[in-house]
Amino acid sequence: MSFEAKSISYKGEARIALYFEFNTVLNTKVKAIADAQWSKSMRCWHVPDTEENRKLFGLPEMELIIIDTCEGMVPAKNQVPNKIQQLAIAAYIETLRLRNYSDNTIKNYRNHFIPFLLYFENKKPSLITKNEIMDYLVMLRRKENWSSTHQNQVINSIKFFYEQVLKQPRTVYDLPRAKKEWRLPTVFAEEEVKSILTALDNLKHKTILCLAYACGLRVSEIVNMKIKDIDSKRMVITVRQGKGKKDRQVMLSDKLLILLREYFKEYKPKLYLFEGQFSEQYTARSIEEVIKKAKAKAGVTKKGSIHALRHSFATHLLEGGTDLISIKELLGHNSITTTSIYTHVSKKQLNKIQSPLDKLGI
Repeated sequence: MSFEAKSISYKGEARIALYFEFNTVLNTKVKAIADAQWSKSMRCWHVPDTEENRKLFGLPEMELIIIDTCEGMVPAKNQVPNKIQQLAIAAYIETLRLRNYSDNTIKNYRNHFIPFLLYFENKKPSLITKNEIMDYLVMLRRKENWSSTHQNQVINSIKFFYEQVLKQPRTVYDLPRAKKEWRLPTVFAEEEVKSILTALDNLKHKTILCLAYACGLRVSEIVNMKIKDIDSKRMVITVRQGKGKKDRQVMLSDKLLILLREYFKEYKPKLYLFEGQFSEQYTARSIEEVIKKAKAKAGVTKKGSIHALRHSFATHLLEGGTDLISIKELLGHNSITTTSIYTHVSKKQLNKIQSPLDKLGI
C-alpha cells in the first residue's frame, strides 16, 4: 500500500498531510490522533505537525510547502513564500489571532496578504515602500474586476501588517476607497422556499436547507453547529461564535425538531450536526452545491445562494408582523440599520400602495 507524508501549512497552521489508499485499520489509527482532520479538497487526512507525529510517520525535516484550498492565495506561478516571507506570514496570523479576529477574517486577510508578499518575490517585506504598495494596488485595480468590498479588504490586509505587526505609523494609500454598492438582498417567495425545501430526497440535504430557513443562519453557522447546540427541552438553538464572535439563540420550530430527530436517527453524527463521509466537518462549498441542486430540481431560476434563505427568513418574519428589533437579534446584527434593509424588500408596505395605472380604467 502506498503511503506518503508531507509537511504543509494549512490555514496558517503547520500540519502533516497523509496520503494513502483507503485502509480501515490505518484510517482508524489516523482518526485517533488528536485534531486529525479530513480535507475533502485535498483528499487526505492531516494532523498537527508535532515532533511526536513526525516520528510516528517518519517525516524528516523538510521545506515548508504552502497548501490551501482558497482561491487566489498562491499566484499562477505556484510560488511559495521564502523563509523571510514565511516568518512575516506567521507573525501576521499570530497578531490577527491575538487581536481575536474571527477565523473568516483571518482567512480573508491572509489570502490577500500572501499574494502581496509573493508579488515582490525576494524583497524583504519591511523594505517595501509606499510607492511600491501603491503600484501594486493600482496594478490589481486595473487587472481585476474589483468589487468595493474586495478593494477595501486588500487595502486593509496590507495596512494591518505595516501598522499592527511592524508598528509603523498609520498610512493613507491614495487609492480612492470604492463606494459600496447599494444592492437589495435576494428573497425567495414562500412558494419558492417550499419548492426548494421539498425538492431533494436526501434527508441530510433537506435538513440543512430547512435549518437555514427556519433559523436564518449563515452558512458558516450551519457547518460549525454541533449536536449539543440543539436544546429540545427549551426549544432553542444556540448559535455559537457567529459573525463578530457572538453567541445568540434562535427558536427551534416543532417541524424542524421532528426533522432533526429523523435525521439524527439515520445519520448518527458524532460531534458536528452535519458531518461528511469520514466524520469530518461539512463544508460551506458542499452546502452551496446542495441548494444549487435543490433550486434546479425545483425549477427556481431566481439567483440566490444559501444566504438567500437567511434573507427570506428575515423578510417573511417582517411580513408576518415580527418587529424589526426581534429580527435583528435573531440574525445577530450589530446595528438595526443593517436589519432595516429588509423593509426595502418586504411586500407588506408595497401591497398597500395602489399603482396609478390601476386608476386609469384602461
